[in-house]
Amino acid sequence: MTKKMFASDNNSGIHPSIFEALLEANDGHAPAYGDDAFSLNVASKFHEHFGEESDVLFVFNGTGANVVGLKAMVRSHQAIICTEGAHINADEGGAAEGFIGGKLLTVPSADGKLTVPQIEQQLAHIGSQHRSQPKAISISQCTELGTVYTIDEIKELTSFAHANGLYVHMDGARISNAAAFLGCTFKEMTTDAGIDMLSFGGTKNGLMIGEALVCLRKEFSSELKYIRKQGMQLGSKMRFISAQFERLLTDNLWLENATQANRMALRLAEGLQKLPGITLTQPVESNAVFASVPVEQIQQLQKFYAFALWNSDKNEIRLVTSFDTTAEDVDLFLATVQKVFV
Repeated sequence: MTKKMFASDNNSGIHPSIFEALLEANDGHAPAYGDDAFSLNVASKFHEHFGEESDVLFVFNGTGANVVGLKAMVRSHQAIICTEGAHINADEGGAAEGFIGGKLLTVPSADGKLTVPQIEQQLAHIGSQHRSQPKAISISQCTELGTVYTIDEIKELTSFAHANGLYVHMDGARISNAAAFLGCTFKEMTTDAGIDMLSFGGTKNGLMIGEALVCLRKEFSSELKYIRKQGMQLGSKMRFISAQFERLLTDNLWLENATQANRMALRLAEGLQKLPGITLTQPVESNAVFASVPVEQIQQLQKFYAFALWNSDKNEIRLVTSFDTTAEDVDLFLATVQKVFV
């Protein structure tokens, strides 16, 4: 278990500073269900990063953040537009449709991004009582293919959505990696860009457990706590989630962690590109590397390392780096790949 994996950043450890925050939160007793000092005070950190009008709730996982946030915006007769590869469609066991009762309207995407023309195509049947009525779009930042929306791309989507009566949700499981890549603040990419609801990722960037749901549209704030409870996402010992986020958002720890992961992905991609028979299939804009590798080499590599076979038809694999991935980890993997190719 000492060798680092490249299967997912969910496999990474906990940042030492986060461990310290947990230990501090473990001192004595504290009120439950978010009435503790950590949970009450951490709101100021989110105001600092997302604006004074933002509201935050903590949940256990990313699926919980997505479905709670979307349920506040969408009713059971309505629909959410997203890409086919979106996490809410491909990797959450039907949680969005099961919990909300609404429908996901999916569109294909070669780079993981949703576009205005694709949204527009899904609006043709608005007003028809026979069709689920589109009410929101959901975009992932970073996308499931490791690509990143520019701020201008986000603004184009939100402007079109709002002009057509749609709300905008952002699945930000890896939003820190996106901000690090763009060199922008969270606020510039979300609040200022017109996002209404954000699932803010923590566990993929050094936390032990917990995600944040950041509401950027006041009309939804009052209902969220009830939806969270009904959705079984209200933690009794909330202080242990809140304390982690307080530390993550202090002194740019979030940026330090994400930058390290992104740098290691670039190092990995640059090394792979030097080897014959390997082709990168997506631009490396975050902490994920997608590459086409001959099937024989994939099978050999899997004997040494854990990684995802993303698309078997294309012999495409996904390699993910983490905040605790080092240059030595990457170079050891590349050395193994080189041996396999000999």
